[in-house]
Amino acid sequence: MDWKIKIEEIDLKNISSKKYHPVVLELLKTRGITSSEDVENFFEFDYDKNLGDPLAILQMEKTVERVMTAKKNQEKIAIFGDYDADGVTASVVLREALEELGLPDIICYIPDRQLEGYGMNEKAINYLHGQKIKLIITVDCGITGIKEVQKAKDLGMDVIITDHHRVPQNLPDAFSIINPNIENSGFKCQDLAGVGVAYKLAQALYKKMAPEKIEKLKWALDLVAIGTIADCVPLLGENRVLVKYGLIVLSKTRRVGLNEMFKVGRITIDENNPPDTHRVAFQIAPRINAAGRMDHANVSYNLLGEKDVVRARELALEVEGKNQERQKVTGEIVREVQIIAENSFRDKKYILAANPHWPVGILGLVAGKICDQFQKPVVICQKQEGEYVGSLRSISQIDIMEVLGECRETLKRFGGHAQAAGITVAKENMEKFYESFEKSLEGKTVDLSVAPMLDVDLEIKTEDINWDLVGELKKMEPFGQGNPEPVFLTRNLIVSELKTVGNGNGHLKMALRGGDNSPKIFDAIGFGFGSRFPDLKKEDKIDIVYNLSEDEWNGNKKMQMKLIDLKIAE
Repeated sequence: MDWKIKIEEIDLKNISSKKYHPVVLELLKTRGITSSEDVENFFEFDYDKNLGDPLAILQMEKTVERVMTAKKNQEKIAIFGDYDADGVTASVVLREALEELGLPDIICYIPDRQLEGYGMNEKAINYLHGQKIKLIITVDCGITGIKEVQKAKDLGMDVIITDHHRVPQNLPDAFSIINPNIENSGFKCQDLAGVGVAYKLAQALYKKMAPEKIEKLKWALDLVAIGTIADCVPLLGENRVLVKYGLIVLSKTRRVGLNEMFKVGRITIDENNPPDTHRVAFQIAPRINAAGRMDHANVSYNLLGEKDVVRARELALEVEGKNQERQKVTGEIVREVQIIAENSFRDKKYILAANPHWPVGILGLVAGKICDQFQKPVVICQKQEGEYVGSLRSISQIDIMEVLGECRETLKRFGGHAQAAGITVAKENMEKFYESFEKSLEGKTVDLSVAPMLDVDLEIKTEDINWDLVGELKKMEPFGQGNPEPVFLTRNLIVSELKTVGNGNGHLKMALRGGDNSPKIFDAIGFGFGSRFPDLKKEDKIDIVYNLSEDEWNGNKKMQMKLIDLKIAE
């Protein structure tokens, strides 16, 4: 793997800063944070100051007034959510806010991923009408639901849309639309997840209806953090503040369901073991997603809101079982698609596979793994009666929504983001979609034969590494999309000690010293590196790419280099 260095080696001694470490300032530049004001805002975590006024958002006042009317008239409200972690957490956040504000007659409708697909649908609208619903509030969906919103209006129901997905050319004729991607939306942060948008609505409702209770809303930040991290939105601006505080709330969460999930899944999270974004992304979010992928998201939705310990335990066990099933089925389908990719798409710019037996909820996971492996846009579909339902994942060089826009005449439905999308194609149009999709990609000048590049933020020397730097790197957290954990390159390190450790000797542990006669010795660990460098030996000189962090064991703290890649020095 080749290394692409964003900032070549610089003389950090020539960078003067009284307040921040020069390495950190250089790292912020790679994230587009250059002005003194932006730097201060990045490090400032003032909840009240850094979160924009929700009532300044376009159509928010109108939306709040409609909810207040619903309360006055004792109308029945439905929250229409999505089945992923973002949509499920958004649904719980909004429902709890409405109930706390005195609107108890609320139901939540999350569609069945397999039977209904993403977003609003006419069958669901008819069901809600039968339940005597007068107001529908969508979360994490609805922005493309033109026909469905019109159907609701025809049946005498108002629809408030809260969504964060890309805004289409034509908008639904909803009562109001809250979406940060609408021009002049009034949002301070355009990259909020669906749960972030729902939280802004909850904030606005509290400010108008019960300002004396608004501090209670902060207890919902555990779910806001989970949904925001799970949806992979940039952790900058308001998202950074919401996640920072949300992780603190998560460490002391009052949610019985989450605590039972932690126990069942053997996830150590409490005030003495606060979570980070990695743990949320790889341990919590997949479990919440698993129910919607393998069965119905109502299981996760009910778990997050459950107050009875016994029932929460039952739901947590069910979620854990669904997650294990999800892992097994995903692995099996990935192996099937790998064979298809090798045999039929070796010379193509994309990979496309379909099977009637592949669960819809797994398609996106499979597409993501295949895309990462083959570095091509991937379409994975389930063949249903009369249509194909699919998930797409793309490489960074290709905006898959732009491609689908050029194929729109062959599609029944599509939506998503630049690198992840979903489609529905009528059976008779599938061949036309193939042709249109391939033609669109042919027009994209991307050299897919180029080896994957490992992005490196900055090259530094051993003399630049000290506890001041480690401390300020810690202040850059939470890391995630848009603010990844910094990746460093240091050259000409000498291997003082090395050994393999862990289960099956799968990890490589080393002591490294600078090749410039520096007396410093650094601990380095390469997880999964145990068999990758069998010829490496003591006194070899190496170049390494790594994350730098603090490691604590039995009360002892030390700096540790977490290896990402290494090469023998030239």
